[in-house]
Amino acid sequence: MPNSLARNGRSCRSRGSRRRVAAALAVSAAAALVLSSCSSSSNDDSEPDATETASGPALPSPTSVALPPAHAGFDYQIAGPYTPPAGVSVVSRDHAAPPAAGMYNICYVNAFQAQSGAEKEWDPDLLLREANGKVVYDTNWNEAVLDIRTDAKRQRVAQKVNAWIDECAAKGFNAVEPDNYDSYTRSANLLTAADVEALQTMIAAHAHEKKLAIGQKNTVELAGDRQKVGLDFAVAEECGEQDECNGYVEAFGDRVYVIEYTAKGLSKACKGWGDKLSIVRRDKNVVPQGKSGNLRETC
Repeated sequence: MPNSLARNGRSCRSRGSRRRVAAALAVSAAAALVLSSCSSSSNDDSEPDATETASGPALPSPTSVALPPAHAGFDYQIAGPYTPPAGVSVVSRDHAAPPAAGMYNICYVNAFQAQSGAEKEWDPDLLLREANGKVVYDTNWNEAVLDIRTDAKRQRVAQKVNAWIDECAAKGFNAVEPDNYDSYTRSANLLTAADVEALQTMIAAHAHEKKLAIGQKNTVELAGDRQKVGLDFAVAEECGEQDECNGYVEAFGDRVYVIEYTAKGLSKACKGWGDKLSIVRRDKNVVPQGKSGNLRETC
């Protein structure tokens, strides 16, 4: 997310400044919007399904799911919902919030790490630990990394995440965005790419069973595996800033939804991909509209 960490010899986004804010703000803000928004999520037969090939690589799916419209107006609202600006048709919100009226709605869940302060909500053995018993943390956001090294543990993690996905489906969201797919890069070398892909495959299968599309969040180095994992589109933070947009486009075509946090990143993303991708710049804490610090710009 907004800050940088070392990854594979280059910088990468750290994750999660919005996640804890999202859980706090989205719940309170949701109350103000729930009556007008809960039942109006766009999920009709006019949406393209997961076998469509016109806008990028095809992805066979066990069920037909509505994919987000390509090169559409996009807003990132995971720290609290507000009325989408004019021209927006795709919105990402935390799973605690209601979907936005008349929009294609993406539901945010933290799938690979425990929220900061929420370690007790997970069984102790599902928190990744070093040999000395110390829990491994994503130190930028004080989030415990989840232990998904065995199939049995992945099944248990998936059970909790899938319950959130069920919540997303019940509310009328169209898709899900599981965050921290790259947790293996912050795991003290205890997790592998194969571990996270195995869990993501379980999550994707469940999302499709619920007729939700599923987006890959960041982690461009795994984008080439999107078909075997079962991923339908990408949500990419700072791919302009990090020169990674092409990697997502190669895998997902023009169904890439870009969030930049700097003027430089927005400029690079718009110059290279503004005629193809959905691009927005947000403030680093994705503050809701009308609150101090809110920033939103587009190409």
